[in-house]
Formats: sequence, C-alpha cells, structure tokens
Amino acid sequence: MGFLHRHRWLTPYGLLAAGLGWLAVFFVVPMYYLAATSLKSGDIDFGYAFTWAWGNYAHALGRYQEQLLRSLEYAGIATLAAFLISYPLAYWIAFRGGRWKNVLLLLVIAPFFVTYLIRTLAWQTILADDGPVAGFLRTIGVLGADGRLLATSFAVVAGITYNFLPFMALPLYASLEQVDKRLVEAAEDLYASRPVAFFKVTFPLSLPGVFAGTMLTFIPAAGDFINAQLLGTPQQAMIGNVIQSRFLVLNDYPEASALSLVLMLAIVGIVVVYARALGTERLGT
Repeated sequence: MGFLHRHRWLTPYGLLAAGLGWLAVFFVVPMYYLAATSLKSGDIDFGYAFTWAWGNYAHALGRYQEQLLRSLEYAGIATLAAFLISYPLAYWIAFRGGRWKNVLLLLVIAPFFVTYLIRTLAWQTILADDGPVAGFLRTIGVLGADGRLLATSFAVVAGITYNFLPFMALPLYASLEQVDKRLVEAAEDLYASRPVAFFKVTFPLSLPGVFAGTMLTFIPAAGDFINAQLLGTPQQAMIGNVIQSRFLVLNDYPEASALSLVLMLAIVGIVVVYARALGTERLGT
C-alpha cells in the first residue's frame, strides 16, 4: 500500500496494462506478421522468402482496384441506408418509446440471435426470383417480367444494410437517449418550429452516435464478403472475396496480405477525412 501511495501516477498505466497487452498480442503482433508477409515472394510449393517485394502492392492495386472501389462504394451506400433507416427508429424509441423501450431495443438486436450466415441465406429466399418481393414488384410494374433482385448489386447492398443495421441503430439510440429534452422544449419556447429545433438542437447533440454508428457500420461492411458471395455474382465481388480467395483457395499469402493492408489503409484514410469533416474534436464538448 505504501508503494502505491507513493506512486499514484502509476495507477492509470496499471489500469491500461490489460487492454494494452491485449492489443499488443492480438493486434500489433498479427499486423507485424501481415506486413512482413506482404513483402515476401515465392509460392506455396517452394515456400516464401522475405525479399522486400513491394511489387505485391502495385500488382494488387492494379489487378483488384475495381473490387476495392466497389467495396468502398457498397459499404458507403449501405452505411447511408442504415443511417436513414436507423435514425428515425432510434429517435422514436428514445423520445416516444416510453415503457416499451426495452422491448423495442430487443427487437432491434433480435437478428443477432441468429447466425450471420443464416441471416444472409434468408435474404436469398426473400429476394428470390419467385419470391414475394420480386412478385409484388412485377405486379406493380416496377420490375420487368424477366427482371430480378437476387444476384444484383441491390441484393448485396440490401444484405449488408440488414446485417449491420443494429450497429448503426444502437449508438444512435444511446446518443439520442442522453439528449436533455428540456433543451428541445426551450428551443420551441423560443418560437423555433419542431424541424428547426431538431436540426439546431437534437441532431447536433446526437453527432457522437452518428459518428460511432457510421464507423461501426462502414468499417466491417467494407471488408465483408459473405453478402457478395451469397447474394451476388462475380460481377458484384468485393475486395473481401478476393482476399478470402487469395488466402484460402490460391494460397497466395503475400498478395492477400498486401490487399488486406491496402484495404485497411483506405479505410483509415476515409475515417480520418470523415472525422475531420464531422468535427469530432467538438463532439464531446
């Protein structure tokens, strides 16, 4: 006790030790090996050697640029769609849910009680050519007689949006729940209309949830490959499909590692730009 009393400044570092150790073992070390592998050359039959093979990056970018851009596009669209669906839902639960809040939140996370794979396979049935959605759209003339929803970009984006929707809704709800309702009432007392009060008071105060929700949705969506594989065709392949194939099918570990790092750096760059545009340094004030 005497040592701890004399060295109180060590307490924060002691509390951080477990988390830092976890990150070191399960993030820093794997990232080191991933980066080292990306600079190797060789093949699975004769082995790989570290040769500073920077050409792996140029080859990966040149060959799979389309899939990389498609992944970022699909992830961006899915994130926007999830936001447009989740914000009204989270707003209604936070401000109008009353004693049903817990039940409604349980319904939001209910899809997580089913495995990711089963949820995605369910969308195959929903969007099937002879399914109810396609049949209804043909009836009202939106979809042609030979038109289809499955095996299209729409199906892939819809699957991604559905699977990651709770990651958007829950942070938004947590942020909206903390909004002081008296501030909204004060804005209305000062003759602000409800839309003005929302955009001047409620929405700015919910920006931490917007930032957290978009990050929790966009980042895993950009690396997803299950939805493109099950709901799309090779024309909708994402960079995750390429990485999975290079790792597990072709055993081209250097190029797969290079693609993984390129995807990570692209996501980091987008996150930095987005954070600066949103002004995250002001979110906690």
